[in-house]
Amino acid sequence: MLERVTVPTLFPPPTYSHATVVEAGTKLAFLAGAVPLDGDGKVVGVGDAVRQAEQVVMNLGEQLRSVGSDLGHVVATDVYVVSSEPSVLSAVWEVVEASGLSAGPHSSTLVGVACLGYTGQLVEITATAVVPEGVPAEEEGAQS
Repeated sequence: MLERVTVPTLFPPPTYSHATVVEAGTKLAFLAGAVPLDGDGKVVGVGDAVRQAEQVVMNLGEQLRSVGSDLGHVVATDVYVVSSEPSVLSAVWEVVEASGLSAGPHSSTLVGVACLGYTGQLVEITATAVVPEGVPAEEEGAQS
């Protein structure tokens, strides 16, 4: 269904692949950015990028379940962090690694940015995932 490729002539990435190839005919989900909001729309962990990353991964998991997929089927992510400090980006990446998103590993880009959409927001993750055949999407929130 999918092939993760690490190019032998390039420097080996630590926990991700250079490319992921998905055969034609596979159902894919392209997810909007998961953000660190709770169920009431409040930013979780203001000032704490690691706590926000944990909430973002939890919310991303919910998005994936709603379409019949999960963190293990993510093939690509873009991880945005409001910081220019490599240590902050690394701390957020550690949350991504621990989450199961990097199981595979998946293709990813980690980017430090100046700001994100919600006041106090420090982390956002967009994702593309394979939706396995025969796994029904959750009824609640699933729309065609």
